[in-house]
Amino acid sequence: MTQPTVFAPGEDRLSDAELRALSPKEALWRNRSVGELANALIMMVDDEMLNIEMTQAFLQDAGYRHFVFTDAPEHALAMMRKEPPAVLLLDLSMPRVNGLDILAAMRDDPKLRHVPAIVLTISTDPQVKLKALALGAMDFLSKPVDPSELGLRIRNTLAASAYREYLSQHDTLTGLPNKQRYRREVEEVLAAARVQGHSGALLHVGVDALGRINDALGRGVGDQALLRIAKRLESCVQTEAGGELSTDRHNPTLYRFDGDEFAMVVPYMDGVHSAAAFISKLLEDATVGFQRSGAPEVFVTCSVGVSVFPTDGMEPELLMRNAGLALRHAKQAGPHRYEFYSPRFNEAALSRLDLGAELRHAVRRDELELQYEPRIELASGRVVAAQSHLRWKHASGRVIEGDELMDLAGSCEMDVTLTEWTFEQMRQHVKNWRAAGLQPVPMGIKVSLANMRPADLAQLTDAAVASGLEANNLSLELQHVGALDHLPAKEAEVMAALRRKGVRLAMDRFGSQASVAHLRKLMCDEIKVDASFMRDLEKDTQAQAMLLGIGDLARRLNLRCVACGVDTPAQLAFLRRNGCDLGQGRLFGQAANGLAFAARWLTRSGKPQRVVLPGEPP
Repeated sequence: MTQPTVFAPGEDRLSDAELRALSPKEALWRNRSVGELANALIMMVDDEMLNIEMTQAFLQDAGYRHFVFTDAPEHALAMMRKEPPAVLLLDLSMPRVNGLDILAAMRDDPKLRHVPAIVLTISTDPQVKLKALALGAMDFLSKPVDPSELGLRIRNTLAASAYREYLSQHDTLTGLPNKQRYRREVEEVLAAARVQGHSGALLHVGVDALGRINDALGRGVGDQALLRIAKRLESCVQTEAGGELSTDRHNPTLYRFDGDEFAMVVPYMDGVHSAAAFISKLLEDATVGFQRSGAPEVFVTCSVGVSVFPTDGMEPELLMRNAGLALRHAKQAGPHRYEFYSPRFNEAALSRLDLGAELRHAVRRDELELQYEPRIELASGRVVAAQSHLRWKHASGRVIEGDELMDLAGSCEMDVTLTEWTFEQMRQHVKNWRAAGLQPVPMGIKVSLANMRPADLAQLTDAAVASGLEANNLSLELQHVGALDHLPAKEAEVMAALRRKGVRLAMDRFGSQASVAHLRKLMCDEIKVDASFMRDLEKDTQAQAMLLGIGDLARRLNLRCVACGVDTPAQLAFLRRNGCDLGQGRLFGQAANGLAFAARWLTRSGKPQRVVLPGEPP
């Protein structure tokens, strides 16, 4: 009995109408995103050359153009590794190396495991079919094969593979190329720049405050904003195609990362000035405004970070990281800005990373010290509270303390650890003061919310109160309150519950990190004016006006106002003259450890000590 060929006699030719129905162009018409299927490489492995020739002739008639084949199956894997095909047509029953062996080897090869294989075989054993499918075969056809069925299976397999490839390379929301595609094309642009010796740039574009839109108006509105920004950015980039930012092989291209970030590759740049002009136009075009019925109009802006090659490097990962650092610095400076990468960004990031790692060791090695400085009532000079002050003397001799230490804790996710440590030290100090017959005063403790949820803070506070601290003697001074921008109602209730227990809440670094918007999010008892307002206060009329405005705001909201960084008699005079409630700073005494603070400022009766203010008799 003669072994059947791939097609039964008379079935290797189809009518023109039947061939047109099998054409890859039909799939393109139905789904234009799959690419040019006719150019897909089709590989055939069969020990009968006649089968290969018949199949190729049929597929050429159907419209496919690129083929590779072998009738020596032992060479198949090497051929595929050299150039992976878009689809493999594989016979199972072959001498020396059979089709199942090839499928098993493909499954174990990272480069070949995703190549779709269609098995063509004379075997009718269902166990053979199951084994082939288990080894990763995409489809299984018994010889002789119906040519129409084979044509449809190949076309649909290629279309599905092309669509999967499209999804892996594109953002689903905007349809723009994604980060994976960006990384690959950055490599291509840099390779061309090395040969031609010209400059270019990577731009990372971040949408400002997208989280606030998602929280206030819903993620659907946030996605609409991203789509509108994407269209504007894409239009701006497309106008540069073939222009002064392009090369003969590459044009500026836009990509979408996850979240609120886009990226662009500028293949050619004739100096920083040409890039700056393009970026300025980009920032202007990317600003979008929209308004929902009954809601105020919302404007969304972007910020941009830029790394330039070869100045900032020629390795893709390095340039991408540098553009990301520049974007973060641009956002920290304020919305709707751009920054070119500077080595100091990287130095600062590495220094902060090193310090963050050492800070973890510093807590375990007991290298931190909790100090206190007096807070006084400006009208009377009485000491009404103790302001806690964290201090770390680094092994290098550098002292990191106060707000700088809190910022470091926020950047390296040490917020919870430092807060827990501070509560424990404070509890021990209060215990010692009481043992000596001294009466504690209310104490302010700085708390970073950069990485700490209000629920975590409430848990730490409750534990501190249970261990001996009095709730009505605690004031939680909240820093990094940008986290409150996304505060769910449930978390806000946690903070309100703390106030009901007697714990005071203060908005720290007001006018710098915290604003009136944060006060609307979370009711507090105090606002602590950022120390930057005190610098050059005597000569800075703008700072004076802002201080007066903050003080008036505090009075209208029935909040106590604390001026921080009071260091000179002139500053004190201005504050007293304008009715500021409380103050703290070097003018009233340096920060001291628990023992020294108690000896200087605490009394057995609880009657407040009084600071002798400049110009007053001792």
